[in-house]
Amino acid sequence: MPEIKFPIILAHGIARFDFLLHHFTRNIALFGFDSNLSADGLHYFKGIARHLREHGFDVHHSAVNFAAGLAQRSADLGSEVRRVMKSRAADKVHIIAHSMGGLDARYMIVHHEMAEHIASLTTIGTPHLGTTLADLRLDEGGEQLIGLLGNVIDLRGFQDLTTAACRRFNDEARDAEAKNATVYRTYASAEDLPLVFAPLQRAWQVIEEREGANDGLVSLTSQAWQAQLTASDGTVKTVAQHRFPISADHLNEVGWWDLNQLRAHDPRTSIFRAAQEYEARIKNIYLAIAREL
Repeated sequence: MPEIKFPIILAHGIARFDFLLHHFTRNIALFGFDSNLSADGLHYFKGIARHLREHGFDVHHSAVNFAAGLAQRSADLGSEVRRVMKSRAADKVHIIAHSMGGLDARYMIVHHEMAEHIASLTTIGTPHLGTTLADLRLDEGGEQLIGLLGNVIDLRGFQDLTTAACRRFNDEARDAEAKNATVYRTYASAEDLPLVFAPLQRAWQVIEEREGANDGLVSLTSQAWQAQLTASDGTVKTVAQHRFPISADHLNEVGWWDLNQLRAHDPRTSIFRAAQEYEARIKNIYLAIAREL
């Protein structure tokens, strides 16, 4: 069993695909039902919290605004961090974040004075340098769509994923991130086109043409961020950069198997078994990450 010092918070990305389940489970919790484990197998981080808890870790899901900008999502994440610290009588947490969740956490640490409470931030598939997919979609009328839907749903988070927006954020955050005590780690993943989840394949092609290898939404380069953070006074902090241990697209990175993975599985193995084995490998990657915190 691990020596558990701080809780772990799993921070999800933008436009979480399980938002209906999330709201349902939150609502029934108001009536006294503990849905935390029962919904785990259909959660954004599929089965990962349960797997880590079974190995002795204190793990919590977070919930932030669906697709708002970094300012709102980071404030939401700060509230989630404080909630967990209060419930566990802890003064710090570790965050393992996927996709925009990593930017939410970085923004929260820098702009909401949370550095002293975040022992480490591990990002997986995070667009630290932005993604040209966001650049292209906003150039093609995305800005107008965001404005038209503004009274219905806040989609401004997509504006914070452009390469220009991320460049500005990286510049303004560099001094604080280099000097604070938070440990930063990145995991970058990519997959060959035939194995990529079908709805992400066109995006994969767009990003591959402009940035090279990617996971269907974010390039390897953007996910890796940078090896060192250097403050204006010369303070240097190392960012531990890792390659995700197995081939995975943006969906796979949070524990979900998809049918295109059949192209790589042993035909003697049943589809059910192939899915189980692949998802188990993802869960064990998160377990290895947790053990290194």
